[in-house]
Amino acid sequence: MEPDPHLPARRRLLTGAAALAAAAALTPLTTATAAAAPRKRAARGGGAYPPVHWTPANPANFTAAHRPSRYPIDMIVIHVTQETFPDTLRLFQDPTHKAAAHYVVRSADGYTAQCVHERDVAWHAGNWDYNTRSVGIEHEGWIDDPKWFTDALYTRSALLTAAVCDRYGIPKDREHIIGHVEVPGTDHKDPGPHWDWARYMELVNRAAFWENILDM
Repeated sequence: MEPDPHLPARRRLLTGAAALAAAAALTPLTTATAAAAPRKRAARGGGAYPPVHWTPANPANFTAAHRPSRYPIDMIVIHVTQETFPDTLRLFQDPTHKAAAHYVVRSADGYTAQCVHERDVAWHAGNWDYNTRSVGIEHEGWIDDPKWFTDALYTRSALLTAAVCDRYGIPKDREHIIGHVEVPGTDHKDPGPHWDWARYMELVNRAAFWENILDM
């Protein structure tokens, strides 16, 4: 059972804000992402999406669809890449890979690539029913090495998750925001034991605070 979310200490909030401000000033590390202009759109009935950079996956790695009219979207699946950020993008662009997520968040600064449109079904969960119902968010890092889970990564990902929830009316709770390990039939373990679910869910539910920090 997941522990009750705790309120982050003021020091942690300020550290996260500083990391996020630094993230906004950094330029992309890869040629593919540098060519894509950041996009920021409003979530229906909620807050704005954080900046995301269009870095398309190969069409062989997802199914074109018309969600949510064809399939309802009622879940977010949290992943950890087990690869570097650039290698993850290269895999998603490889037509033989047969997998991709909607978003990938970089560890160092929270820079976020969008690889599949939310209207399309990304092949990220290893379960067709869960794929059709969910938005998949990958996070750069390895499940056994917590140093990859930076303040900027948590904060920018939480803003994205909150915006997706607002857009589709998804409850911001652990029944609807799950880890890949919780998908039925999966053999994956991500996001792993070092992912701080209590902290992450607190940030998701405090998204308005972080939006204000980003806009300062």
